Amino acid sequence: MITKFEDLDLTKQYSYADYLTWQFQERLELIKGHIYKMTPAPARRHQQIVWNITGLFWEKFKKGPCKVYQAPFDVRLPKKGQVSDKQTFTVVQPDLCVICDLNKLDDRGCVGAPDLVVEILSPGNTKKEMKQKFDVYQEAGVKEYWLVQPDDRNVFQYVLNEDGIYIGLHPLTDEDILVSRAFPDFEIELAQLFD
Repeated sequence: MITKFEDLDLTKQYSYADYLTWQFQERLELIKGHIYKMTPAPARRHQQIVWNITGLFWEKFKKGPCKVYQAPFDVRLPKKGQVSDKQTFTVVQPDLCVICDLNKLDDRGCVGAPDLVVEILSPGNTKKEMKQKFDVYQEAGVKEYWLVQPDDRNVFQYVLNEDGIYIGLHPLTDEDILVSRAFPDFEIELAQLFD
Protein backbone atom coordinates (compact mmCIF):
# COMPACT_ATOMS: atom_id res chain seq x y z
CA MET A 1 0.00 0.00 0.00
CA ILE A 2 1.32 3.45 -0.95
CA THR A 3 0.56 6.22 1.50
CA LYS A 4 2.54 9.11 -0.04
CA PHE A 5 2.40 10.44 -3.59
CA GLU A 6 6.20 10.77 -3.52
CA ASP A 7 6.50 6.96 -3.24
CA LEU A 8 5.03 6.43 -6.71
CA ASP A 9 7.39 5.72 -9.60
CA LEU A 10 6.26 8.27 -12.21
CA THR A 11 8.06 6.35 -14.98
CA LYS A 12 5.94 3.25 -14.38
CA GLN A 13 2.54 2.37 -15.85
CA TYR A 14 -0.23 1.76 -13.32
CA SER A 15 -3.66 0.18 -13.52
CA TYR A 16 -6.94 1.03 -11.83
CA ALA A 17 -6.24 -1.87 -9.43
CA ASP A 18 -3.07 -0.04 -8.33
CA TYR A 19 -4.95 3.26 -8.09
CA LEU A 20 -7.44 1.72 -5.65
CA THR A 21 -4.65 0.86 -3.19
CA TRP A 22 -3.21 4.37 -2.90
CA GLN A 23 -3.91 6.09 0.41
CA PHE A 24 -2.92 9.75 0.07
CA GLN A 25 -4.63 13.12 -0.26
CA GLU A 26 -3.44 14.19 -3.72
CA ARG A 27 -5.93 13.73 -6.55
CA LEU A 28 -4.67 12.30 -9.79
CA GLU A 29 -5.73 10.74 -13.05
CA LEU A 30 -4.32 7.82 -15.00
CA ILE A 31 -4.07 8.24 -18.74
CA LYS A 32 -2.91 5.09 -20.48
CA GLY A 33 -1.29 4.01 -17.22
CA HIS A 34 0.66 7.23 -16.67
CA ILE A 35 0.06 9.41 -13.64
CA TYR A 36 -1.16 12.98 -14.05
CA LYS A 37 -1.36 14.87 -10.79
CA MET A 38 -4.35 17.14 -10.71
CA THR A 39 -3.73 20.78 -10.04
CA PRO A 40 -4.47 22.15 -6.58
CA ALA A 41 -8.01 23.27 -5.89
CA PRO A 42 -9.34 24.99 -9.02
CA ALA A 43 -9.64 28.75 -9.13
CA ARG A 44 -12.86 30.41 -8.09
CA ARG A 45 -13.71 31.27 -11.70
CA HIS A 46 -13.33 27.62 -12.76
CA GLN A 47 -15.65 26.52 -9.96
CA GLN A 48 -18.22 29.19 -10.84
CA ILE A 49 -18.35 27.89 -14.42
CA VAL A 50 -18.72 24.31 -13.14
CA TRP A 51 -21.60 25.47 -10.95
CA ASN A 52 -23.26 27.36 -13.84
CA ILE A 53 -22.98 24.37 -16.20
CA THR A 54 -24.15 21.96 -13.51
CA GLY A 55 -27.29 24.03 -12.99
CA LEU A 56 -28.07 24.04 -16.70
CA PHE A 57 -27.40 20.31 -16.98
CA TRP A 58 -29.48 19.53 -13.89
CA GLU A 59 -32.42 21.42 -15.38
CA LYS A 60 -32.10 19.54 -18.68
CA PHE A 61 -31.50 16.02 -17.37
CA LYS A 62 -33.34 15.93 -14.01
CA LYS A 63 -36.39 14.09 -15.42
CA GLY A 64 -34.70 11.97 -18.06
CA PRO A 65 -32.92 8.66 -18.05
CA CYS A 66 -29.45 10.23 -18.20
CA LYS A 67 -27.37 11.10 -15.13
CA VAL A 68 -25.01 14.06 -14.66
CA TYR A 69 -21.86 13.85 -12.51
CA GLN A 70 -19.15 16.35 -11.67
CA ALA A 71 -15.60 15.87 -10.38
CA PRO A 72 -14.41 14.21 -8.33
CA PHE A 73 -16.03 11.24 -10.09
CA ASP A 74 -13.96 8.38 -11.52
CA VAL A 75 -14.58 7.56 -15.17
CA ARG A 76 -12.74 4.36 -16.09
CA LEU A 77 -12.04 3.95 -19.79
CA PRO A 78 -10.93 0.35 -20.38
CA LYS A 79 -10.01 -1.00 -23.78
CA LYS A 80 -12.74 -3.07 -25.41
CA GLY A 81 -13.16 -6.44 -23.72
CA GLN A 82 -10.77 -5.57 -20.87
CA VAL A 83 -12.88 -4.29 -18.01
CA SER A 84 -11.07 -5.73 -14.99
CA ASP A 85 -9.36 -3.29 -12.65
CA LYS A 86 -5.95 -4.76 -13.56
CA GLN A 87 -6.62 -4.24 -17.27
CA THR A 88 -7.91 -0.67 -16.96
CA PHE A 89 -5.18 1.94 -17.42
CA THR A 90 -7.20 5.13 -17.86
CA VAL A 91 -9.12 6.75 -15.00
CA VAL A 92 -10.12 10.39 -15.44
CA GLN A 93 -12.22 12.85 -13.47
CA PRO A 94 -14.02 15.09 -15.96
CA ASP A 95 -15.32 18.38 -14.66
CA LEU A 96 -18.76 17.25 -15.82
CA CYS A 97 -20.13 14.24 -17.66
CA VAL A 98 -23.48 12.90 -18.82
CA ILE A 99 -24.11 9.15 -18.84
CA CYS A 100 -27.24 7.68 -20.43
CA ASP A 101 -26.37 3.97 -20.29
CA LEU A 102 -26.92 3.45 -16.57
CA ASN A 103 -25.38 -0.03 -16.81
CA LYS A 104 -22.03 1.78 -16.98
CA LEU A 105 -22.49 3.09 -13.44
CA ASP A 106 -21.32 1.32 -10.29
CA ASP A 107 -20.51 2.40 -6.74
CA ARG A 108 -17.03 3.57 -7.82
CA GLY A 109 -18.14 5.72 -10.75
CA CYS A 110 -18.49 4.95 -14.45
CA VAL A 111 -17.00 2.15 -16.55
CA GLY A 112 -16.97 3.14 -20.21
CA ALA A 113 -17.50 6.28 -22.23
CA PRO A 114 -19.94 8.94 -21.04
CA ASP A 115 -22.16 10.42 -23.76
CA LEU A 116 -20.91 13.96 -23.12
CA VAL A 117 -17.84 15.26 -21.30
CA VAL A 118 -17.09 18.87 -20.33
CA GLU A 119 -13.61 19.98 -19.27
CA ILE A 120 -12.84 23.51 -18.11
CA LEU A 121 -9.32 24.66 -18.81
CA SER A 122 -7.18 26.02 -15.99
CA PRO A 123 -3.55 27.14 -15.94
CA GLY A 124 -1.49 23.97 -15.80
CA ASN A 125 -4.04 21.56 -17.29
CA THR A 126 -4.52 22.89 -20.82
CA LYS A 127 -2.09 20.50 -22.54
CA LYS A 128 -3.54 17.48 -20.73
CA GLU A 129 -7.15 18.42 -21.56
CA MET A 130 -6.43 19.36 -25.18
CA LYS A 131 -4.19 16.43 -26.05
CA GLN A 132 -4.09 13.43 -23.72
CA LYS A 133 -7.70 13.56 -22.60
CA PHE A 134 -8.92 14.45 -26.09
CA ASP A 135 -7.21 11.29 -27.37
CA VAL A 136 -8.57 8.95 -24.69
CA TYR A 137 -12.10 10.37 -24.97
CA GLN A 138 -11.99 9.87 -28.73
CA GLU A 139 -10.62 6.32 -28.42
CA ALA A 140 -13.20 5.42 -25.77
CA GLY A 141 -16.09 6.70 -27.89
CA VAL A 142 -17.28 9.76 -25.92
CA LYS A 143 -19.87 11.13 -28.35
CA GLU A 144 -19.33 14.80 -27.54
CA TYR A 145 -16.51 16.70 -25.82
CA TRP A 146 -16.58 20.37 -24.80
CA LEU A 147 -13.48 22.34 -23.85
CA VAL A 148 -14.36 25.55 -22.02
CA GLN A 149 -11.80 28.36 -21.94
CA PRO A 150 -12.69 30.76 -19.11
CA ASP A 151 -10.12 33.45 -19.96
CA ASP A 152 -11.24 33.80 -23.57
CA ARG A 153 -14.90 33.02 -22.78
CA ASN A 154 -15.17 30.45 -25.54
CA VAL A 155 -16.03 26.79 -26.03
CA PHE A 156 -14.60 24.22 -28.42
CA GLN A 157 -17.09 21.48 -29.25
CA TYR A 158 -15.99 18.12 -30.66
CA VAL A 159 -18.37 15.49 -31.98
CA LEU A 160 -17.51 11.88 -32.76
CA ASN A 161 -18.21 10.97 -36.39
CA GLU A 162 -19.21 7.55 -37.75
CA ASP A 163 -15.52 6.61 -38.09
CA GLY A 164 -14.86 7.28 -34.39
CA ILE A 165 -12.91 10.51 -35.06
CA TYR A 166 -13.64 13.86 -33.42
CA ILE A 167 -14.78 16.63 -35.73
CA GLY A 168 -14.27 20.12 -34.33
CA LEU A 169 -17.23 22.40 -34.83
CA HIS A 170 -16.99 26.17 -35.28
CA PRO A 171 -15.55 27.73 -32.09
CA LEU A 172 -18.19 29.44 -29.98
CA THR A 173 -17.94 32.59 -27.89
CA ASP A 174 -20.02 33.97 -25.05
CA GLU A 175 -22.25 35.63 -27.69
CA ASP A 176 -23.29 32.27 -29.19
CA ILE A 177 -25.76 29.50 -28.47
CA LEU A 178 -24.27 26.04 -28.17
CA VAL A 179 -26.47 23.22 -29.47
CA SER A 180 -25.44 19.78 -28.26
CA ARG A 181 -25.11 17.20 -31.03
CA ALA A 182 -25.54 14.27 -28.63
CA PHE A 183 -28.70 15.92 -27.23
CA PRO A 184 -30.07 18.12 -30.08
CA ASP A 185 -32.87 19.58 -27.95
CA PHE A 186 -30.31 20.94 -25.48
CA GLU A 187 -29.22 24.52 -26.16
CA ILE A 188 -27.15 26.81 -23.94
CA GLU A 189 -26.70 30.54 -24.25
CA LEU A 190 -22.98 30.57 -23.52
CA ALA A 191 -23.09 33.94 -21.77
CA GLN A 192 -24.77 32.01 -18.91
CA LEU A 193 -21.63 29.94 -18.40
CA PHE A 194 -19.31 32.85 -17.81
CA ASP A 195 -21.52 35.15 -15.67
